[in-house]
Parts: sequence; structure tokens; C-alpha cells
Amino acid sequence: MRSGSDAAIASTRGIAFFVWVIASVAVAATVAASGPLASFAATGDAIAAPLAGAVGDASRGRAIVRDRTVGNCLICHVAPEPDELFMGNIGPDLKGAGARLTSGQLRLRLVDQSRINAKTVMPPYYRVDGLTRVAPRFKGQSALTAQQIEDVVAYLATLKE
Repeated sequence: MRSGSDAAIASTRGIAFFVWVIASVAVAATVAASGPLASFAATGDAIAAPLAGAVGDASRGRAIVRDRTVGNCLICHVAPEPDELFMGNIGPDLKGAGARLTSGQLRLRLVDQSRINAKTVMPPYYRVDGLTRVAPRFKGQSALTAQQIEDVVAYLATLKE
């Protein structure tokens, strides 16, 4: 028989897996990019240079974060968006993300959080290799384009408080 804390941990892991599956399905439904991805260099816990030299737009990034059919960020994260309902709490609160992390750190977390934390439940948004259970029509396509990654980075970088 499990103790109360063991049962709570198992329940939390089950919920996290379920949320990851739902997020992955939602993201897969709106796959953004096909073809080769722009190359990038990760140093430590960051990708310093913008992907494909793209310049991010914070207003477009905010729209991506809020859009549950594109990034679906709010399934796991709370954002400082008071008019949004039903935000998740599996991932870190996005409030203050721009004060806690540099743009390069935000970029790497969006591109592929598993480079920082191998046990993450956050799906990679700009990776196509090494993925499992990808529907054939989505193989070789990233969830977000380089431009969309940069737009989200630009928005998150504005969240200083």
C-alpha cells in the first residue's frame, strides 16, 4: 500500500504526463515549420543568437502564448493575462520570466527544454529529431517556426514583474 505522499507523487506524475500528452496533441495539430531547421549554437543554458537572425515581436509572441491552438503555453503555465481562464500550473509561472532569464535562456527553453532538464514534461518547440510517436504527416516539422520562437522570446522578455 502506498503512503499518502507516494500516492500524491504518483498522481502528480500522472497528471503531468496527461497534460504533456494533451499539449503535444494540441501542438501537433498546428505544426508550423517543415523542412530543415535553422542551425543554432547552445552554450550552457542559452542560445545567445536569435534563430535564423529573426527579430521577435512581443505582440505576436503574446498572441502565440495565448493561442491554445498554436503554442498552447497556457495548458501548463500561468501567464500575467487576467482575462485568460483555465491556465495550468505544471510549468513555472511566466510572470517575471524576463527578469529571471535572459533572452538566450528563454530561447533554449522554448527550442528544447530537455537540453537543460532531461526529465522535463515540456515538449520541444523547435526540434524534429529524436521524437517518438509523431504522426507521419507531422514528421520533420517543428511545432513553432524560428520567427514564432523569437516572437515568444520577445514577449516573455517583457515580463519583468
